[in-house]
Amino acid sequence: MQKRILVIDNDQDILEAVEAALTMENYSVETSPIVEDIFEMIREKNPDLILIDYLLYGINGGELCHMIKSEPSTSHLPVIIFSGYPKVIQSLGTYESDAFISKPFELDEFMKVIKDCLAKGVKEVKEE
Repeated sequence: MQKRILVIDNDQDILEAVEAALTMENYSVETSPIVEDIFEMIREKNPDLILIDYLLYGINGGELCHMIKSEPSTSHLPVIIFSGYPKVIQSLGTYESDAFISKPFELDEFMKVIKDCLAKGVKEVKEE
């Protein structure tokens, strides 16, 4: 079954590049430049993994990640934060994310992190 990935980034070029790369790897990809209600978005899109840019309009991706991980109904979802400002994440913490990807990134390493987090998510759900 095709895995669903939700990508949230306010940079349209990044959204298009990430969507193209993930689609080539046979993932089903939903993208969004904004988030009004992360839980509604999760209910609608039903992702297996969420990829969130750190810098978003009105909220940072770390706060979204923390909200997802703090809610029992979504805490099992793997969340990856990605950012062009890795020192910000290093100083503020990971917000309980499953991984961090620094922009720009190498495509092979990006895909490895995605696959590893998806595999981890599957194991955690089976253990519950």
